[in-house]
Amino acid sequence: MLSLKKTNPTDWLVSQNKYHSKKTNLKAKTISVTAGKGGVGKTSVAVKMAKVLSDSGYKVLLLDCDTNLSNTVVKLGLPITNYFYDLISAQKDFDECLHKDGRLHILAGCNGSIDLFKKSLEIDRVIIDILVNHEKDYDYIILDCPAGITKETLTLNAYSDYRFVIVTPDKSSVTDSYSLIKILNKEFGVNENHLLINKTSSDAQYQRMIKTLSETVETFLKCRLHILGRISKEELPDDQFDRVLLHQENNSLHKNFVNIIKKFTDEIECNSTVQTMHYEGHNEQDVRLTV
Repeated sequence: MLSLKKTNPTDWLVSQNKYHSKKTNLKAKTISVTAGKGGVGKTSVAVKMAKVLSDSGYKVLLLDCDTNLSNTVVKLGLPITNYFYDLISAQKDFDECLHKDGRLHILAGCNGSIDLFKKSLEIDRVIIDILVNHEKDYDYIILDCPAGITKETLTLNAYSDYRFVIVTPDKSSVTDSYSLIKILNKEFGVNENHLLINKTSSDAQYQRMIKTLSETVETFLKCRLHILGRISKEELPDDQFDRVLLHQENNSLHKNFVNIIKKFTDEIECNSTVQTMHYEGHNEQDVRLTV
């Protein structure tokens, strides 16, 4: 494991990115899937993205960053294990802790591990240590980040090459997503994010949301949102929706998601240079969002 010194998060991220920018052509593209609040479909999006990318021929690592409340295994029907704890306590090698499905590898978290709970860790730096050690083994690494604006989540988002911010029409989701984007900008200098709108009931609602968020972010933060698209609201229970989204391919949900991922991969492959993060402050302003 790397020695993780207690330093200012911004300074530490600058040093990490300067070092790894020299290896741009060798390292995986890291994507954090994130949200201001829970319940917006973030884990389902992360799992589906990983499956679509691996089906497209890319080697993918999906890493569940909610390290003691792992939902990826629940979504995929995989056995619950303590492999994450075994990995960080050096009881198992990285390869032993993976669930492998062809080109898709999954490193799940634990679920209510007392040992992990008692262990004193800076979990964001532990995860970045894993990324540093294995970024040359994959084309894409997908981070399913916990919702919210904890230091750990913000650090993982800032370290990632790209961020998928998942938002629903719920007003608290919109407001919390703006807060996430604002703190990433002011504390870590992150100026670009990708936006995916989930559970929209109409195209008019979708257009209204992207207009509101894009204009607010650009006006008050001088940031840019790359619009990925939308996932329509389905009148299905959550478990049934996940079965349709994650395990069936002959439906409009799957085809729409494939188009969203293709749009993203086309975009970044046309501009393969990893973004340079500019660390500069902005004046604090209060913003009211209307959806």
